[in-house]
Amino acid sequence: MKFSVFQLSRKGGRKNNEDRMGYCYSSKSAIFLLADGMGGHPQGEVAAELTLQVMAGMFQEDAKPELPDVGAFLSHAVMVAHRQILRHAAQTQMPDTPRTTIVAAVVQDGTVSWIHCGDSRLYLVRDGELLVRTRDHSFAERPHAVAVSSRLRKRLNRNVLFTCLGSPTKPVFEVAGPLALQQGDRLLLCSDGLWSHLSEDEISLQLSQKPVSQAIPELVEAALLKAGDRGDNVTAIGLEWETPNEVQLAAQHISTDSLQPDFFASTVYGDFPDTAPDELDDASIERSMAEVNATIRRTSVK
Repeated sequence: MKFSVFQLSRKGGRKNNEDRMGYCYSSKSAIFLLADGMGGHPQGEVAAELTLQVMAGMFQEDAKPELPDVGAFLSHAVMVAHRQILRHAAQTQMPDTPRTTIVAAVVQDGTVSWIHCGDSRLYLVRDGELLVRTRDHSFAERPHAVAVSSRLRKRLNRNVLFTCLGSPTKPVFEVAGPLALQQGDRLLLCSDGLWSHLSEDEISLQLSQKPVSQAIPELVEAALLKAGDRGDNVTAIGLEWETPNEVQLAAQHISTDSLQPDFFASTVYGDFPDTAPDELDDASIERSMAEVNATIRRTSVK
């Protein structure tokens, strides 16, 4: 694999930056992760951090040096992360659960597959054209999810999500791919702090015209300027696949061609929780949900 990658997170007008991002790679596989801890619930940054740690830890365990089944891995890893958030909330007897969005992409065998839950997005730009854009799990983007008049649909708050990780209800997520990558394809993972202030045309144009080391900072800065003093945190990871030689030095260029099979690199820091695959099943998830709901009920009575 050969690719260039650049990541950046900026705190907008919020008190804390609850966004988290990172990537990991072996000699034959790479995963890119972005989570946006949700405001209005406690410890959004904890939910985002746990999600990245869990998924990165599982990737390190399973990608030796590649994932046997990318789609199955993504689905399983998201559910393990969800359960870990519930476990944290139950163990600390929190009155409400921390919650986060997640978008993740795996590049392997010259293809990309991805998963998302919530409104953190993935964009894929090819030859200046927007090829892929994930659809948010929000009532604004999924008006068929609620029986309302067309007039009311236009007034729906885009920030109202109907699913996320950490909710006491089982999360809804979507897995897509594999999609074959072509020379120069640009991939963007970003939080809503970026896409809510920039159009698809602006994002596509910037990604297609400049190396990711320039495009990502400029997109982030543009979103911050448009948002003003009360804007959200802005976080983005940009990837260019098989970057041509003339622009390799413009960003962090990575080549895994000479790496040993047992090599692993990660920008996700922290101790990985114990998330052995055989621990996760529907019954254990339901038990974790019941523990969290019981904690919420006990706290609300006091």
